[in-house]
Amino acid sequence: MFEQTFKNIDDILHKDAGCTSELDYTEQSSWLLFLKYLDALEADKATEAELEGKAYTFILDKAYRWETWAAPKTADGKLDHNTALTGDDLTEFVDRKLFPYLAGFKQRATGPNTIEYKIGEIFGEIKNRIQSGYNLRDVIERVDELRFRAQTEKHELSHLYEAKIKNMGNAGRNGGEYYTPRPLIRAMIKVLDPKIGERIYDAACGSAGFLCEAFEYLSPKATKAADLTTLQTRTFYGKEKKSLAYVIAIMNMILHGIEAPNVIHTNTLGENVNDIQEKDRYDVILANPPFGGKERQEVQQNFPIKTGETAFLFMQHFVKSLKAGGRAAIVIKNTFLSNTDNASVSLRKLLLESCNLHTVLDCPGGTFQGAGVKTVVLFFVKGSPTKKVWYYQLDPGRNMGKTNPLNDADLSEFVELQKTFADSGKSWNVEAAGIDQATFDLSVKNPDAGEAVVHRSPQNIMDEIAALDSESAEILANIKALL
Repeated sequence: MFEQTFKNIDDILHKDAGCTSELDYTEQSSWLLFLKYLDALEADKATEAELEGKAYTFILDKAYRWETWAAPKTADGKLDHNTALTGDDLTEFVDRKLFPYLAGFKQRATGPNTIEYKIGEIFGEIKNRIQSGYNLRDVIERVDELRFRAQTEKHELSHLYEAKIKNMGNAGRNGGEYYTPRPLIRAMIKVLDPKIGERIYDAACGSAGFLCEAFEYLSPKATKAADLTTLQTRTFYGKEKKSLAYVIAIMNMILHGIEAPNVIHTNTLGENVNDIQEKDRYDVILANPPFGGKERQEVQQNFPIKTGETAFLFMQHFVKSLKAGGRAAIVIKNTFLSNTDNASVSLRKLLLESCNLHTVLDCPGGTFQGAGVKTVVLFFVKGSPTKKVWYYQLDPGRNMGKTNPLNDADLSEFVELQKTFADSGKSWNVEAAGIDQATFDLSVKNPDAGEAVVHRSPQNIMDEIAALDSESAEILANIKALL
């Protein structure tokens, strides 16, 4: 039922001049879903208060509640077409009154961890792109069909929303920013095995996939009310720079059951790592930071190892943000292991000397849809130097693509062998003492893989072609001479 509703919403948005891609569809359905969710949340809280004989103070003024402007109902519960706004009246109300009112919550909220502040953040960041008030009316009516009251309904909605994020990830060149394959995330979480009471952090959280999956992992372990409060309020922390990803992260966490997510809209790299104090540190860090970005000079000044590469700056932030004994699992481009530039070498040295880099998971090409880079996952514990690195070469035995993505079964052997750092045809150990102390090269070299394929440089190949060409020309000249 919900699936058809989502499809209908996309079909309507597809016809609207203001929405041109999957990214727009997800953004526009997100703010409407959020307001519908807020309506359900307020209704639940009002009922709860009534049962306890208390008065409930609504967050939103009556004129801005879903039941007033979006879906006013007649006595028999049907949409009241006489009072429901549509056409230009509707877009005018949404653009000129609703969005400014909601954006104002940021100033009025008591603090950043409140739902009021999140409302202000979201509506200060995005705008209504649905140009036709008639299309907007149609979308609202579809969203109004959705129910958020029962846990099963929220669960189904969260799955559908994840599917939308996945489509978004597949839609553009920067898809990997929005979508890290969930089986990979789940394997990373299983290895780190977070506990209730530990603080979990992602400084480049995108659509909050890591935080949502960590919540799914910990929820069944919450056996008492205090555990649930801990999970809701002081377990999951995220930062995100991009407006659209930030809005999607908030909505994704809400749909997974976290009412007021601790996600901040900020550029993490704008913070000086030397300002990070003990109170700012975390027990567990899970992340897939953006790579390939080029950070400005003034941002680089915030880090001891100067580099324009975004992912390398994030690595410094992660190491600094871990508590002593804290555990991390970070996705990074595989060239990080062997690059010879100063920043890469210094960063590998830092990692090996200040952390125990115990595991490197080598992911095959095609793990990330739409991203033509190979990645590895680094697992490390802060506070003691590396003695030994265990490598695992993931090989699902097939080419991966949109129709053939990574699944949980592909990673089950990795998770199992990792517990004992066992040697196998796909895994091996490297002693830290054997790592080159000048380059700190950590390349993945499977001793059981037979002869390594040597990739020749383009220049080398061109020289050989030129040599063959001149050889051919000489032979032809000799033949001509004989004729």
